[in-house]
Amino acid sequence: MARHYTVWKGRIPGVYESWAECNKQTNGFPGAEFKAFKTRQMAEEAFKSRSTDFIGKDIFEPELTAEQLKAIGKPILDSIVVDAAWNTVTGKVEYQGINLRTQKLLFHQGPFEDGTNNIGEFLAIVHALAFCKQQKLTSPIYSDSRNAIGWVKDKEARTSHEPNEKNKELFKLIDRAIKWLSENEYPNQILKWETKAWGENPADFGRK
Repeated sequence: MARHYTVWKGRIPGVYESWAECNKQTNGFPGAEFKAFKTRQMAEEAFKSRSTDFIGKDIFEPELTAEQLKAIGKPILDSIVVDAAWNTVTGKVEYQGINLRTQKLLFHQGPFEDGTNNIGEFLAIVHALAFCKQQKLTSPIYSDSRNAIGWVKDKEARTSHEPNEKNKELFKLIDRAIKWLSENEYPNQILKWETKAWGENPADFGRK
């Protein structure tokens, strides 16, 4: 069975197609964190999250059953879907949001220097909320990042990434987003995009 490897901590973090590539990044690297996944999609999704959510756990899950797919249902077409892209080599991050029904691009920001995927996902959701408020829309907002959804609901960006001269613009956006969340109420639901049931997030940048 083919394996895809997520490297959270290594010489160059990222997703790799073979054990040889993964081993090159992790062998002899202090505190290396990596794990094998059944599909590229699973490995990419894991890379967006914390390693502790996966390491030491059985993640080779079976495909969803017909009953499970029925229970999940279909996504709401009149909605906004957001996603972020993070370049593991340059550290640049950008995000965008689309109208699910029309596939029209509603907004795009970045790339910004020295960020993380979680930061991008967080900013994307808050941008979508502010966009909806400005346009008087009650549409639900989909994101495939559980971390970012949690940050928005808690009105805080729980990133361990450190601010510096390169990413000061990005951290200004984080501060502005937190301020917006603390000062505004919104009717929009923030929902998880169910990748296993519906396929790739339509707002994905297509760089896998």
